[in-house]
Amino acid sequence: MTTTDAPAAAPARPPLFRRPGFWVALVLIAGLLVAASILYARETARFEETDDAYVDAHIVRIAPQVAGTLVQVAEADNRHVNAGDLLAVITPSGPRAVLAEAAAGVSQAQAQLETARAQVDAALAQQAQLTAQSRAPIANAEKAAQDLARYENLQKIDAAAVAPQQLDAARALARQTAAEAAAARAQIANAAANVAVARRQVSAAEAATGARRAQVEQANVTLGNLELRAPVSGQVVNRSVNLGSYVAPGTQLMSIVPDHIWITANFKETQLAQIRPGQPVSIRIDAFPKLKFRGRVDSIQRGAGQAFALLPPQNATGNFVKVVQRVPVRIEFDVKNGPDPRRYPIGPGMSAVPTVEVR
Repeated sequence: MTTTDAPAAAPARPPLFRRPGFWVALVLIAGLLVAASILYARETARFEETDDAYVDAHIVRIAPQVAGTLVQVAEADNRHVNAGDLLAVITPSGPRAVLAEAAAGVSQAQAQLETARAQVDAALAQQAQLTAQSRAPIANAEKAAQDLARYENLQKIDAAAVAPQQLDAARALARQTAAEAAAARAQIANAAANVAVARRQVSAAEAATGARRAQVEQANVTLGNLELRAPVSGQVVNRSVNLGSYVAPGTQLMSIVPDHIWITANFKETQLAQIRPGQPVSIRIDAFPKLKFRGRVDSIQRGAGQAFALLPPQNATGNFVKVVQRVPVRIEFDVKNGPDPRRYPIGPGMSAVPTVEVR
């Protein structure tokens, strides 16, 4: 049996890194990665994002201004109310009595005012009457004084022209009529004083009437305070009282979350260089991750949050460690271009992630 030679060994395959296709693929992958990195950097540079954001609103806290017992409380827990809707009523017995007393006081003061005005009219009439009656004595006094002066001039010219008895009679008549004129003038002055007194009484009565009317207005205000109405439209939350509860002035009964809400986003101070009011914002709220709300930058607070703390930091003392501060940025919802947050149970304190398009 003849033997044959063994088959020739297959040629060895070159290593992967020596193959031309490997380097071509590596260069292509590296180029794609570099291009993707550049595109990603450019794309991310167009936006500023923070997860330190939450839904915010001016919460209205309802509290009475007078003390009393609640005789009516609206069943509006977690329900929407409109501005002016009745929320609660406090027992009104005492204030109504005060209002009735104040109204009676106004009537009494008004009657006193009318009496004072009538006294002014009477004093004016008396003054006019005395003025008319004084015309004759004053005229007689003037005539007697003129006659006396004429007699005295004649006596100076010719002593025999006027008899002494006639001159004495003229002097006596002049003194008598002068006294009567003085008495008439005194009566007129007295009447004028009476008019002034009557007018002051009118002023006092008007002031008293004004004070009584102010008491009525205050009583009406107190009655108005017995009815607690919603000052704004929104949802009633955190109700803490029931029918029959006694409340004191300032006691918080419930709160209202207004319909107007916004996002307060605390951006790092290093992110503010490109943020401007009016820029569009994409908002994601944690409670509704599938919804994409729209908004716009409304305003940027002038100052970091730590500057308004109860105890602001004093960096001038002790060691200092620089920490990047955060500045609140207010973002308003854009309901024209996105979902309306009022259609969802979204309220203050809920977390949000806003993304501002800065370029």
